[in-house]
Amino acid sequence: MTLAPWRSAIAHALHRNRSLVYARYLQLATVQPNGRPANRTLVFRGFLEDTNQLKFITDTRSAKADQIQQQPWAEVCWYFPNTREQFRITGCLTLVSSDDSGQDLQLARIAMWQELSDAARLQFAWPYPGKPRIQELGAFEPPAPNPVEPVPNFCLLLLDPMQVDHLELRGEPQNRKFYRRDENQEWFCEEINP
Repeated sequence: MTLAPWRSAIAHALHRNRSLVYARYLQLATVQPNGRPANRTLVFRGFLEDTNQLKFITDTRSAKADQIQQQPWAEVCWYFPNTREQFRITGCLTLVSSDDSGQDLQLARIAMWQELSDAARLQFAWPYPGKPRIQELGAFEPPAPNPVEPVPNFCLLLLDPMQVDHLELRGEPQNRKFYRRDENQEWFCEEINP
């Protein structure tokens, strides 16, 4: 597998913004069944081994999971404050759930679960997200999930980029590159006006 040409720009931005914990946060936009956009903040969790796919996590019980099953196209917007760079990455999302039959993806899902902090794993044992708030005592203090075996509602979320718009806000004029992947899976880069 060859790394996409935009990967070095993201690696550089991550390195130069490493002092900012929130530099790993980005916004993911999906499409709701009614055609309206839905946007939320996720944590970038690296790239799937031997691919250019970005890794995230989600709960299969969330509205996001339903939206992705209806319409897998999505876009992330990622801003790096120290370097004043923005990446808009468009592609298709894949949900890797407990019933996913792909052995490699299932192993990646399990490995991601094992990398999470105890606090992050605990959120997947909380009551159903997006439903009316449960008031009963202890509802948000469940027993700790198994740190080795993921709970059934834990999902690895992968974004397979088709195009990347990289804007560097420093400079006069600013710099902007547009990367796109063709039907042969080859990447092309064009400098465009900011």
